[in-house]
Amino acid sequence: MSRILIVEDEPAVRLGLRLSLSQAGYSVREAASIKEAWEKLVEIDLLLLDWMLPDQSGIQFLEALRQRSPYQDLPVLMLTARVNERDRVEGLTKGADDYLTKPFSSAELLARILALLRRSGKAGRIERRNLVLDLDQHQASLAGKALKLTRREFELLLFLARHAGRVYSRQELLEKVWGEDFWGTERTVDQHIAQLRDKLEDNFIETLRGLGYRFVDSDKD
Repeated sequence: MSRILIVEDEPAVRLGLRLSLSQAGYSVREAASIKEAWEKLVEIDLLLLDWMLPDQSGIQFLEALRQRSPYQDLPVLMLTARVNERDRVEGLTKGADDYLTKPFSSAELLARILALLRRSGKAGRIERRNLVLDLDQHQASLAGKALKLTRREFELLLFLARHAGRVYSRQELLEKVWGEDFWGTERTVDQHIAQLRDKLEDNFIETLRGLGYRFVDSDKD
């Protein structure tokens, strides 16, 4: 069950959000202020964040949140009555993953949440074009066909897919996937990348000479 924290100061709005999310099967926490939100951030999968809050703006909170390593990849859906394009752009550039303008329907809210959870892997699976990574089964499939991956190949692919578009050096991948105590060399990463490329039919993983590797999320990347 995915865990969602609602940060919203209006009790009626917060109640409506809680009811919609609870009925959809999510575990819900609530906060009416930024101070309260900091206390309830532990072990959540997604943050619903209102722009206007009593003690600090949601944008300021979001900026501070993104500077802390545990929350740099936390999916954040901004909620606001602001309709100005400049405000939407500011929210997205400050670290929001998506933006929903009030009033909105419950159906749209749930669809946006599910999309963010799937993209982050918090919904039990990650989908990238015709590639699906099932976190519960520890299984990957390409165009509906199961891939035979070793445990380390799956972990490497999962890490790259979760951070699509970002370039990681070989050393960074060794530390993130194999762990800091691993005694192997950067050649280990090259070998696993080569094996993954062969199984992925030379899709998804790009080499940036002198920099490292990145997961290509779309044909336009």
